Amino acid sequence: MSRGFKIFITILLVLLFFFLFRVKEERIFNFSYQLQKRIEERINEFIVREAKKQISAPPALLSYKDSLEGNLTPTGVILWTNVEREKNGLPLLRENFYLDASAKAKLKDMFENQYFAHYSTSGVGVGELAQRYGYEFIAVGENLALGNFKDDQDLVQEWMASPPHRRNILNSRYQDIGVAVGRGIFEGKPTWIAVQHFGLPLSACPQPEEGLKEKIEANQEKLRKLQILIENLQEELKSIRPKWSTAYKQKVAEYNNLVEKYNTLLEETKILVNEYNNQVKIFNNCVAGE
Repeated sequence: MSRGFKIFITILLVLLFFFLFRVKEERIFNFSYQLQKRIEERINEFIVREAKKQISAPPALLSYKDSLEGNLTPTGVILWTNVEREKNGLPLLRENFYLDASAKAKLKDMFENQYFAHYSTSGVGVGELAQRYGYEFIAVGENLALGNFKDDQDLVQEWMASPPHRRNILNSRYQDIGVAVGRGIFEGKPTWIAVQHFGLPLSACPQPEEGLKEKIEANQEKLRKLQILIENLQEELKSIRPKWSTAYKQKVAEYNNLVEKYNTLLEETKILVNEYNNQVKIFNNCVAGE
């Protein structure tokens, strides 16, 4: 074998070694990059949405009764409402300070602005009104009545004779009640207006952990920052020559270390997301009455 041929073989082996080494490094890079790219697809599964709050507001009840000696009281209206619930095997409603306040505000607003409807002249309904006065709820309902009723029992019987108002009174999910009644001038005539606010408080269903959601959001921010670092290193790796140099190997190691951190944090976040979503599903099932 001639000396020239030996030199040729040696050069060929060296080039082959460099080529194989370079391919090996690039495979590490490409594999890591694909792992990193999957983060957006997987984290976008976050998060199950919480169910909407429920509001029941049947058409306002207008009575043509004209009992001039009639008298209404919040205590009596609550009493006879609970009598009807008890007759139907339902738990009694608890008088609630915040719902009393929202019912009084509704009564006052209707007399002052001369309307008789579930939404005020400015578009405020029972849900917003209850929250405004401090009642956080899963479900709320409102019964309205206008007329000169004989007494509290007479008023409640009128509501019970109306299927949609009856459904509010006998709604098995409601736990709280607030009532306001008042006599005043409506459209030029003296009359009584009565307001019932029913509620199922937010505390009745297990709440998803706010701290868990905050942890997920914090992890997402960390993942975004790591992604920027990884993308910057990717660009650096593309520009380094030669690919078999010590500088290139160090950058590949740094890159893969970041990707490993990224993917570890991703897996941790997925576990948190699954836990949070399970909590949201339990909450939603409770809201739906399941």
